Amino acid sequence: MGGDFGPRCIIPAALRSLALYPSLHLILVGSADAIKPLLAAARYPADRITLLPASEQILADDPPARVLRGKPDASMRVALELVRDGRADGCLSAGNTGALMVLARSVVGMLEGVQRPAIMAALPVAGHDCHVLDLGANVDCSAEHLLEFALMGSAAVTQLTGNSSPRVGLLNIGHEVNKGTREVRAAAALLAASERLNYVGHVEGDGLFRGEADVVVCDGFVGNVLLKASEGVASYLQSEMRDALQASRLLRWMSPWVRRSLKPMRQRNDPDRHNGASLLGLRSVVIKSHGGAGEEALLAAIGKAVKACEANLPARIADQLRAAR
Repeated sequence: MGGDFGPRCIIPAALRSLALYPSLHLILVGSADAIKPLLAAARYPADRITLLPASEQILADDPPARVLRGKPDASMRVALELVRDGRADGCLSAGNTGALMVLARSVVGMLEGVQRPAIMAALPVAGHDCHVLDLGANVDCSAEHLLEFALMGSAAVTQLTGNSSPRVGLLNIGHEVNKGTREVRAAAALLAASERLNYVGHVEGDGLFRGEADVVVCDGFVGNVLLKASEGVASYLQSEMRDALQASRLLRWMSPWVRRSLKPMRQRNDPDRHNGASLLGLRSVVIKSHGGAGEEALLAAIGKAVKACEANLPARIADQLRAAR
Protein backbone atom coordinates (compact mmCIF):
# COMPACT_ATOMS: atom_id res chain seq x y z
CA MET A 1 0.00 0.00 0.00
CA GLY A 2 2.92 2.32 -0.76
CA GLY A 3 3.29 5.10 -3.30
CA ASP A 4 2.53 8.79 -3.02
CA PHE A 5 -1.25 8.37 -2.64
CA GLY A 6 -1.48 5.06 -0.76
CA PRO A 7 -4.74 3.13 -0.34
CA ARG A 8 -7.03 5.94 -1.48
CA CYS A 9 -5.86 5.33 -5.07
CA ILE A 10 -4.88 1.68 -4.79
CA ILE A 11 -8.22 0.41 -3.44
CA PRO A 12 -10.41 1.94 -6.20
CA ALA A 13 -8.02 0.60 -8.85
CA ALA A 14 -8.04 -2.84 -7.22
CA LEU A 15 -11.84 -2.95 -7.14
CA ARG A 16 -12.10 -1.91 -10.79
CA SER A 17 -9.58 -4.59 -11.79
CA LEU A 18 -11.88 -7.32 -10.45
CA ALA A 19 -14.44 -6.49 -13.13
CA LEU A 20 -11.79 -6.46 -15.87
CA TYR A 21 -10.16 -9.77 -14.89
CA PRO A 22 -12.78 -12.35 -13.79
CA SER A 23 -10.18 -14.86 -12.56
CA LEU A 24 -8.29 -12.31 -10.46
CA HIS A 25 -8.04 -12.67 -6.67
CA LEU A 26 -6.31 -9.93 -4.70
CA ILE A 27 -4.47 -9.96 -1.39
CA LEU A 28 -4.19 -6.41 -0.07
CA VAL A 29 -1.21 -6.06 2.27
CA GLY A 30 -0.95 -2.97 4.45
CA SER A 31 -2.43 -1.03 7.34
CA ALA A 32 -5.85 -2.42 8.24
CA ASP A 33 -6.85 0.98 9.69
CA ALA A 34 -6.28 2.63 6.30
CA ILE A 35 -7.74 -0.12 4.10
CA LYS A 36 -10.85 -1.27 5.97
CA PRO A 37 -12.80 2.03 5.78
CA LEU A 38 -12.23 2.20 2.01
CA LEU A 39 -13.43 -1.37 1.53
CA ALA A 40 -16.41 -0.83 3.82
CA ALA A 41 -17.59 2.05 1.67
CA ALA A 42 -17.48 0.00 -1.54
CA ARG A 43 -19.36 -2.90 -3.06
CA TYR A 44 -17.17 -5.80 -4.18
CA PRO A 45 -17.09 -9.62 -4.26
CA ALA A 46 -15.74 -10.44 -0.81
CA ASP A 47 -14.51 -13.86 -1.90
CA ARG A 48 -12.04 -12.27 -4.33
CA ILE A 49 -10.30 -9.87 -1.94
CA THR A 50 -8.31 -10.78 1.16
CA LEU A 51 -6.90 -8.22 3.58
CA LEU A 52 -3.58 -9.14 5.19
CA PRO A 53 -2.58 -6.53 7.81
CA ALA A 54 1.03 -5.38 8.01
CA SER A 55 2.20 -3.15 10.83
CA GLU A 56 5.27 -1.58 9.18
CA GLN A 57 6.00 0.42 6.05
CA ILE A 58 9.18 0.97 4.07
CA LEU A 59 9.61 4.70 3.49
CA ALA A 60 10.94 6.40 0.37
CA ASP A 61 14.19 7.39 2.11
CA ASP A 62 14.88 4.03 3.79
CA PRO A 63 18.28 2.75 2.58
CA PRO A 64 17.77 -0.55 0.69
CA ALA A 65 20.44 -2.35 2.72
CA ARG A 66 18.65 -1.47 5.97
CA VAL A 67 15.33 -2.98 4.87
CA LEU A 68 16.97 -6.41 4.72
CA ARG A 69 17.75 -6.31 8.43
CA GLY A 70 14.76 -4.39 9.78
CA LYS A 71 10.99 -4.03 9.40
CA PRO A 72 10.10 -7.73 9.16
CA ASP A 73 6.37 -6.86 9.05
CA ALA A 74 6.66 -4.26 6.29
CA SER A 75 3.91 -4.60 3.70
CA MET A 76 6.42 -4.97 0.86
CA ARG A 77 8.25 -7.83 2.55
CA VAL A 78 5.02 -9.57 3.55
CA ALA A 79 3.71 -9.35 -0.03
CA LEU A 80 6.92 -10.84 -1.41
CA GLU A 81 6.80 -13.64 1.16
CA LEU A 82 3.31 -14.52 -0.07
CA VAL A 83 4.77 -15.01 -3.54
CA ARG A 84 7.73 -16.98 -2.23
CA ASP A 85 5.42 -19.31 -0.28
CA GLY A 86 3.11 -19.92 -3.25
CA ARG A 87 0.15 -18.08 -1.74
CA ALA A 88 0.25 -15.48 -4.52
CA ASP A 89 1.34 -15.65 -8.16
CA GLY A 90 2.81 -12.17 -8.31
CA CYS A 91 3.54 -9.00 -6.38
CA LEU A 92 2.76 -5.40 -7.35
CA SER A 93 4.25 -2.53 -5.37
CA ALA A 94 4.32 1.25 -5.75
CA GLY A 95 6.88 1.61 -2.96
CA ASN A 96 10.62 2.27 -2.75
CA THR A 97 12.22 0.86 -5.93
CA GLY A 98 15.60 0.10 -4.39
CA ALA A 99 14.00 -1.65 -1.42
CA LEU A 100 11.74 -3.68 -3.71
CA MET A 101 14.71 -4.83 -5.77
CA VAL A 102 16.80 -5.79 -2.73
CA LEU A 103 13.93 -7.56 -0.98
CA ALA A 104 12.79 -9.35 -4.13
CA ARG A 105 16.27 -10.75 -4.70
CA SER A 106 16.49 -11.89 -1.09
CA VAL A 107 12.93 -13.14 -0.52
CA VAL A 108 11.78 -14.39 -3.93
CA GLY A 109 15.21 -15.32 -5.28
CA MET A 110 16.84 -15.22 -8.69
CA LEU A 111 16.44 -17.56 -11.63
CA GLU A 112 19.27 -20.04 -11.98
CA GLY A 113 22.24 -18.52 -13.76
CA VAL A 114 20.96 -14.92 -13.70
CA GLN A 115 23.61 -12.58 -12.39
CA ARG A 116 21.46 -9.45 -12.02
CA PRO A 117 17.77 -8.60 -12.30
CA ALA A 118 16.70 -5.85 -14.67
CA ILE A 119 13.77 -3.43 -14.77
CA MET A 120 11.86 -3.48 -18.08
CA ALA A 121 9.04 -1.19 -19.20
CA ALA A 122 7.32 -0.35 -22.48
CA LEU A 123 7.71 3.07 -24.10
CA PRO A 124 5.34 4.25 -26.86
CA VAL A 125 7.24 4.66 -30.13
CA ALA A 126 6.32 4.88 -33.83
CA GLY A 127 3.60 2.32 -34.43
CA HIS A 128 4.16 0.09 -31.42
CA ASP A 129 5.68 -0.21 -27.95
CA CYS A 130 9.41 -0.57 -27.42
CA HIS A 131 10.48 -2.50 -24.30
CA VAL A 132 13.59 -1.02 -22.69
CA LEU A 133 15.83 -2.54 -20.02
CA ASP A 134 17.56 -1.91 -17.69
CA LEU A 135 15.75 1.17 -16.34
CA GLY A 136 17.63 1.67 -13.10
CA ALA A 137 18.43 -1.56 -11.27
CA ASN A 138 22.07 -1.74 -12.38
CA VAL A 139 24.12 1.40 -12.84
CA ASP A 140 27.27 -0.40 -14.04
CA CYS A 141 26.90 -3.37 -16.38
CA SER A 142 29.37 -5.69 -18.05
CA ALA A 143 28.95 -6.98 -21.60
CA GLU A 144 27.73 -10.31 -20.17
CA HIS A 145 25.05 -8.49 -18.12
CA LEU A 146 23.80 -6.69 -21.25
CA LEU A 147 23.60 -10.00 -23.14
CA GLU A 148 21.61 -11.45 -20.24
CA PHE A 149 19.24 -8.47 -20.32
CA ALA A 150 18.77 -8.94 -24.08
CA LEU A 151 17.87 -12.62 -23.67
CA MET A 152 15.44 -11.89 -20.84
CA GLY A 153 13.86 -8.95 -22.66
CA SER A 154 13.45 -10.90 -25.89
CA ALA A 155 11.78 -13.82 -24.08
CA ALA A 156 9.50 -11.47 -22.13
CA VAL A 157 8.35 -9.55 -25.21
CA THR A 158 7.65 -12.79 -27.06
CA GLN A 159 5.38 -13.94 -24.25
CA LEU A 160 3.70 -10.59 -23.62
CA THR A 161 3.11 -9.47 -27.22
CA GLY A 162 3.12 -12.67 -29.29
CA ASN A 163 6.05 -11.42 -31.39
CA SER A 164 8.05 -14.62 -31.97
CA SER A 165 11.19 -12.81 -33.15
CA PRO A 166 11.41 -9.37 -31.55
CA ARG A 167 14.10 -7.07 -32.91
CA VAL A 168 16.75 -6.45 -30.26
CA GLY A 169 18.89 -3.32 -30.34
CA LEU A 170 21.72 -2.03 -28.17
CA LEU A 171 21.37 1.63 -27.18
CA ASN A 172 24.44 3.57 -28.29
CA ILE A 173 25.67 6.98 -29.44
CA GLY A 174 25.97 5.87 -33.06
CA HIS A 175 25.33 3.00 -35.48
CA GLU A 176 29.00 2.38 -36.22
CA VAL A 177 30.56 -0.73 -34.66
CA ASN A 178 33.44 1.28 -33.17
CA LYS A 179 31.15 3.68 -31.28
CA GLY A 180 30.36 3.49 -27.55
CA THR A 181 32.12 2.43 -24.38
CA ARG A 182 34.28 -0.67 -24.17
CA GLU A 183 31.44 -2.57 -22.44
CA VAL A 184 28.93 -1.59 -25.14
CA ARG A 185 31.27 -2.64 -27.96
CA ALA A 186 31.93 -5.96 -26.24
CA ALA A 187 28.20 -6.46 -25.66
CA ALA A 188 27.51 -5.79 -29.34
CA ALA A 189 29.81 -8.66 -30.29
CA LEU A 190 28.07 -11.01 -27.83
CA LEU A 191 24.60 -10.06 -29.02
CA ALA A 192 25.57 -10.45 -32.68
CA ALA A 193 26.96 -13.93 -31.97
CA SER A 194 23.86 -15.14 -30.11
CA GLU A 195 21.67 -17.49 -32.16
CA ARG A 196 18.76 -16.86 -29.77
CA LEU A 197 18.41 -13.17 -30.63
CA ASN A 198 17.14 -11.23 -33.62
CA TYR A 199 19.85 -8.62 -33.11
CA VAL A 200 19.55 -5.50 -35.31
CA GLY A 201 22.64 -3.66 -34.06
CA HIS A 202 23.13 -0.30 -32.38
CA VAL A 203 20.11 1.95 -31.88
CA GLU A 204 20.46 5.66 -31.16
CA GLY A 205 18.04 7.55 -28.93
CA ASP A 206 16.09 9.00 -31.85
CA GLY A 207 16.04 5.62 -33.58
CA LEU A 208 14.42 4.10 -30.50
CA PHE A 209 11.44 6.44 -30.88
CA ARG A 210 11.31 5.79 -34.64
CA GLY A 211 10.59 2.15 -33.81
CA GLU A 212 13.86 0.61 -35.02
CA ALA A 213 13.69 -2.15 -32.39
CA ASP A 214 11.17 -3.98 -30.23
CA VAL A 215 13.62 -4.47 -27.34
CA VAL A 216 16.38 -1.99 -26.50
CA VAL A 217 19.12 -2.87 -24.03
CA CYS A 218 21.25 -0.47 -21.97
CA ASP A 219 22.72 -0.12 -18.49
CA GLY A 220 20.50 1.15 -15.69
CA PHE A 221 22.02 4.62 -15.51
CA VAL A 222 21.40 5.37 -19.19
CA GLY A 223 17.99 3.65 -19.11
CA ASN A 224 16.71 5.64 -16.17
CA VAL A 225 17.83 8.94 -17.73
CA LEU A 226 16.10 7.91 -20.97
CA LEU A 227 12.88 7.05 -19.14
CA LYS A 228 12.74 10.26 -17.09
CA ALA A 229 13.67 12.42 -20.09
CA SER A 230 10.94 10.85 -22.26
CA GLU A 231 8.35 11.36 -19.50
CA GLY A 232 9.45 14.98 -19.15
CA VAL A 233 9.26 15.64 -22.90
CA ALA A 234 5.76 14.11 -23.08
CA SER A 235 4.58 16.32 -20.22
CA TYR A 236 6.21 19.39 -21.76
CA LEU A 237 4.60 18.84 -25.17
CA GLN A 238 1.17 18.36 -23.60
CA SER A 239 1.60 21.65 -21.72
CA GLU A 240 2.73 23.44 -24.89
CA MET A 241 -0.30 22.12 -26.78
CA ARG A 242 -2.69 23.32 -24.07
CA ASP A 243 -1.09 26.77 -24.13
CA ALA A 244 -1.24 26.91 -27.94
CA LEU A 245 -4.97 26.14 -27.94
CA GLN A 246 -5.54 29.07 -25.60
CA ALA A 247 -3.41 31.49 -27.63
CA SER A 248 -6.23 33.01 -29.69
CA ARG A 249 -10.00 33.23 -29.78
CA LEU A 250 -10.14 31.15 -32.98
CA LEU A 251 -8.02 28.35 -31.50
CA ARG A 252 -10.09 28.39 -28.32
CA TRP A 253 -13.23 28.05 -30.44
CA MET A 254 -11.67 25.17 -32.42
CA SER A 255 -10.16 23.42 -29.38
CA PRO A 256 -13.03 20.90 -28.84
CA TRP A 257 -12.56 19.57 -32.40
CA VAL A 258 -8.76 19.60 -32.12
CA ARG A 259 -8.85 17.77 -28.79
CA ARG A 260 -11.27 15.18 -30.19
CA SER A 261 -8.98 14.57 -33.17
CA LEU A 262 -5.91 14.24 -30.97
CA LYS A 263 -7.57 12.00 -28.39
CA PRO A 264 -6.26 8.67 -29.85
CA MET A 265 -2.70 10.02 -29.92
CA ARG A 266 -3.02 11.41 -26.39
CA GLN A 267 -4.35 8.11 -25.08
CA ARG A 268 -1.60 6.10 -26.78
CA ASN A 269 1.12 8.29 -25.29
CA ASP A 270 -0.49 8.65 -21.86
CA PRO A 271 2.16 7.64 -19.27
CA ASP A 272 -0.59 6.14 -17.09
CA ARG A 273 -1.33 3.57 -19.81
CA HIS A 274 2.27 2.33 -19.68
CA ASN A 275 2.63 2.20 -15.89
CA GLY A 276 4.08 -0.99 -14.48
CA ALA A 277 7.66 -2.19 -14.94
CA SER A 278 8.66 -5.86 -14.74
CA LEU A 279 11.57 -6.96 -12.57
CA LEU A 280 13.06 -9.63 -14.83
CA GLY A 281 15.36 -12.37 -13.62
CA LEU A 282 13.39 -13.26 -10.49
CA ARG A 283 11.77 -16.62 -9.81
CA SER A 284 8.30 -15.06 -9.69
CA VAL A 285 6.44 -12.09 -11.13
CA VAL A 286 7.23 -8.77 -9.44
CA ILE A 287 5.89 -5.52 -10.93
CA LYS A 288 6.93 -2.01 -9.90
CA SER A 289 4.40 0.79 -10.23
CA HIS A 290 5.43 4.43 -10.44
CA GLY A 291 5.35 5.95 -6.96
CA GLY A 292 3.25 8.87 -8.16
CA ALA A 293 0.71 6.67 -9.93
CA GLY A 294 -2.96 7.58 -9.69
CA GLU A 295 -5.94 5.29 -10.06
CA GLU A 296 -5.74 4.84 -13.85
CA ALA A 297 -2.01 4.17 -13.76
CA LEU A 298 -2.40 1.61 -10.98
CA LEU A 299 -5.14 -0.12 -12.95
CA ALA A 300 -2.70 -0.42 -15.86
CA ALA A 301 -0.01 -1.85 -13.57
CA ILE A 302 -2.42 -4.47 -12.24
CA GLY A 303 -3.13 -5.45 -15.82
CA LYS A 304 0.61 -5.87 -16.46
CA ALA A 305 0.90 -8.11 -13.40
CA VAL A 306 -2.07 -10.24 -14.48
CA LYS A 307 -0.66 -10.69 -17.98
CA ALA A 308 2.81 -11.62 -16.69
CA CYS A 309 1.32 -14.19 -14.31
CA GLU A 310 -0.90 -15.70 -16.99
CA ALA A 311 2.11 -16.00 -19.32
CA ASN A 312 4.18 -17.63 -16.53
CA LEU A 313 6.85 -15.14 -17.52
CA PRO A 314 9.69 -16.22 -15.18
CA ALA A 315 9.50 -19.82 -16.45
CA ARG A 316 9.60 -18.68 -20.08
CA ILE A 317 12.63 -16.49 -19.36
CA ALA A 318 14.34 -19.41 -17.63
CA ASP A 319 13.75 -21.57 -20.73
CA GLN A 320 15.33 -18.92 -22.96
CA LEU A 321 18.38 -18.60 -20.76
CA ARG A 322 18.89 -22.36 -20.59
CA ALA A 323 18.65 -22.65 -24.38
CA ALA A 324 21.23 -19.89 -24.81
CA ARG A 325 23.87 -21.59 -22.67
